[in-house]
Amino acid sequence: MRKISVISFITLDGVVQAGGSPDEDTSNGFKYGGWAAPYLADADAAADEFMAEHRKSTDLLLGRKTYDMFASFWPDHEDMWPGVNDVIKYVVSGRPMELAWQSSQLITGDVVARIRELKKSKGSDLQVHGSGNLSQTLFKHDLVDELLLITFPITLGTGKRLFAEGTIPAAFTLTDSLVTSNGMIPACYKRAGEVKTGTMEV
Repeated sequence: MRKISVISFITLDGVVQAGGSPDEDTSNGFKYGGWAAPYLADADAAADEFMAEHRKSTDLLLGRKTYDMFASFWPDHEDMWPGVNDVIKYVVSGRPMELAWQSSQLITGDVVARIRELKKSKGSDLQVHGSGNLSQTLFKHDLVDELLLITFPITLGTGKRLFAEGTIPAAFTLTDSLVTSNGMIPACYKRAGEVKTGTMEV
């Protein structure tokens, strides 16, 4: 069984929209695009090493917008992510689109059924980068096995959130984490069954 890992920049209040640049996603009047960039520019060596270790060259599962951004950048910058051009890029889209990046395949129609089949097929694990709408679909249908969340020490109060309505109750176990010198917290989690409840003793 192939695992699906969701990798995302996220603020303290759960916003994931447009962390990379001002023009990445301005929908709904979002004006804080690029909020992650100052922290990443100031990241220490430990943060770089942590991210390099966990951003392996596995097959990718991407939404249409993230695919377009990746396809416009990574083919010419493979030195920054060795192997990214060779892995299979599965692209989820509700309409036909041109897949110019090598080793790209379109997933359309009954997306959830197709992804379930993909998980059962032979191949490497699958990483989801960005792709907020796709991630919410995966959470809703319990298709996420692992998370790598890079939490930034800011709140925005507005913007698209990773865990929106429809996310099912699910427990995760922390498997690796780091606190950087400028306050970022990269943390890895794996799926760990159902949510347990109880009563706090006073």
